Amino acid sequence: MADTKYIFVTGGVVSSLGKGIVAASLGKLLQARGFRVTIQKFDPYINIDPGTLNPYEHGECYVTVDGRETDLDLGHYERFLNISTSKANNITTGRIYQNVIDAERRGDFLGKTVQVVPHITDEIKRNILILGNTGDYDFVITEIGGTVGDIESLPYIESVRQLRWELGKNCLCIHLTYVPYIAAAKEVKTKPTQHSVKELQEQGIQPNILVLRTEKPLSENICHKVALFCNVDKNAVIQSYDVPSIYEVPLVLARQNMDKIVLQKMGVPIKGKLDLENWKNFLNNMKAAKKSVKIGLVGKYVELPDAYKSINESLLQAATYHKRKLDLHFIHSEKLNDENAEELLQNLDGVLVAPGFGHRGLEGKFAALKFAREHNKPAFGVCLGMQCMVIEYARNVLGLQNANSTEMDPNTKYKVIDLMEAQKNLKIMGGSMRLGAYDCKLEKDSIAYNAYNSELIRERHRHRYEFNNNFKAQFEANGMKCTGINPQTGLVEIVEVPALKWYMGTQYHPEYNSTVANPNPLFMSFIKAAIAENKE
Repeated sequence: MADTKYIFVTGGVVSSLGKGIVAASLGKLLQARGFRVTIQKFDPYINIDPGTLNPYEHGECYVTVDGRETDLDLGHYERFLNISTSKANNITTGRIYQNVIDAERRGDFLGKTVQVVPHITDEIKRNILILGNTGDYDFVITEIGGTVGDIESLPYIESVRQLRWELGKNCLCIHLTYVPYIAAAKEVKTKPTQHSVKELQEQGIQPNILVLRTEKPLSENICHKVALFCNVDKNAVIQSYDVPSIYEVPLVLARQNMDKIVLQKMGVPIKGKLDLENWKNFLNNMKAAKKSVKIGLVGKYVELPDAYKSINESLLQAATYHKRKLDLHFIHSEKLNDENAEELLQNLDGVLVAPGFGHRGLEGKFAALKFAREHNKPAFGVCLGMQCMVIEYARNVLGLQNANSTEMDPNTKYKVIDLMEAQKNLKIMGGSMRLGAYDCKLEKDSIAYNAYNSELIRERHRHRYEFNNNFKAQFEANGMKCTGINPQTGLVEIVEVPALKWYMGTQYHPEYNSTVANPNPLFMSFIKAAIAENKE
């Protein structure tokens, strides 16, 4: 294709409708037709990035290969498309304004008054077009965060309006809205969708395609009514109804020919066959699984469905490839202790201790790891979970009483986890952790080496504290081996206890590198060990 095509996905009525899933699903369909696709998200909040946001605000913070802390939707993009995203794939209003203000301070505007239009909108447009200008993609799908009508979204909608004129047929707009079912009246209501489209039209954009988010399939009459009142072609009203798994959404959209409609409206010839065989095989394995594997996820945000989204999906992917249903139990670390650990954990096949920051719920994580270690139950610690493994082992095996991380206790006598040297003089917290992909050299014959089947791997990080190498010899002499080391810095990336069936912690986040097409090897290995535990 000579020109990159740009597709914009906006949302209306309410938030959390699943714009990211619809965008990822459409991307998957276009990719399955042989096109090169990427997806980006523009978030309307003032934060420079979500790195300093509490998970209660926006769920998981996802990290790209090049070290950008981003919205969790980028995890969906990568898992669906099996691609790597970068800092160009997620932009916030804070970053847009920062770029414009920095330019103003440099004198780039030659004394002109800096305004939302054209200066902020020009910066938004520049960032939208960056990925397309590389020449690597046939389609760039852009998800606009928030809901049409929000004050925060206005500059983005205006930028899209301008780009529609500038790009012509190379630009297409998809609007996702909610069609509620009123139980008392026993009917669905299209008025919220009509109002949402009217709001979008008032801001200068007529959507080309409407996606109706609904709990159950809508009648043809309802779809025709929406088309009539919203000035959209009948065949361009697509339903996205509830399905058991988000991975079924591409098939729902494919059955309604969404990919063909997009290509026709953009003047792109429809060539080849939609190849979703591997995707369908994955779903068939998920549906056909009879036996379950029971995993306990121990963390302090377990009441939030999106706080550990990438871990949840990585476990599901690995379980599916092993032809097992994932029976995931969320265990709040603040409610876990040595007294009730057996009651809560004994019937599990494996335990995963989640990442995080701060001391809240930390003792519960220690209790979970102690129980798993003493009962030889498969256990996986991720980031802070790995650090908790080290601290628990130091206290209860090495006999280093009250050993701790200096994050939790700066005055601890045994600093088995300590602040990284490069972090000690930092004053600004945002975007300053050890972020992105780094090399890790694996010790041969370790669980990690056997899982990856490689001596050198590269995984993504998000942390300030690290294993204190002053204690390395003492740990290894007492059975905890450091089997993954960063070759440039000597940072311990992986710890294992070889005497146990499967007991491993990683300083990095393997969940950021797990997709439907390529589940992460460590999650595959962990689930395999959990299945073996189930059989025993």
